[in-house]
Amino acid sequence: MEEKRSASALVLGVFIFAGLATLGYLLGKAAIDFRQYERSVTVKGLAEREFPADVVIWPLQFTEASNNLEQLYTRLEQNTASIKAFLRERGVQASEISVSPPAITDKSAQAYNSGGNSEFRYTATQAVTVYSTNVDTVRPLMNELATLGKQGIVFTGNDYQARTEYLFNSLNDIKPAMIEEATTMAREVAEKFAADSNSRLGKIKNASQGQFTISDRDSNNPHIKNVRVVSTVEYYLSD
Repeated sequence: MEEKRSASALVLGVFIFAGLATLGYLLGKAAIDFRQYERSVTVKGLAEREFPADVVIWPLQFTEASNNLEQLYTRLEQNTASIKAFLRERGVQASEISVSPPAITDKSAQAYNSGGNSEFRYTATQAVTVYSTNVDTVRPLMNELATLGKQGIVFTGNDYQARTEYLFNSLNDIKPAMIEEATTMAREVAEKFAADSNSRLGKIKNASQGQFTISDRDSNNPHIKNVRVVSTVEYYLSD
């Protein structure tokens, strides 16, 4: 009776051992296959294009000086009217022109006045700003300011607030095509990597769209914008 029990226990032990060995083999093979399945490569694709700006913001800032405040305001009004007429005659719409309130400085009222003699008590700065989507119409006018200068209008071109700005507001229109281009470039790089490593390129494991950046092409051509985006894509690799 005891011999039969010993034999049964032995057979049971053999089956348990064989089962554990088989399970270990299967688990080990699964782990190897899983690690192979997890092989991947991460690549980046760049899309970069140039576009003309579609908005121009052009502040025409000028100054006036006088010892008579009433005369100063009169001169500001005359200069503003002259600038607006200059713009309208050259194709700028009235809706594209805005006038800011003048900034008046009374030198005699300044706390830091040293008491030195100044030719004019009052100085004023005012700006007429053009905000237009007709960039090709506005840009040539910037070279014609001498016409207004001959009328006695003094422009302050070195002031930061008087700097001309160019904007590109059509990003949403070009996003799909540029993302497609960046993704295509990324896949070409991944395929080259897979070929060099004797692997096959699989499906996308992970992908992220980089941030679009818009910058001037160069300091001399701010009306031409450089738009770029970098997409990051991770692909599975297999033998």
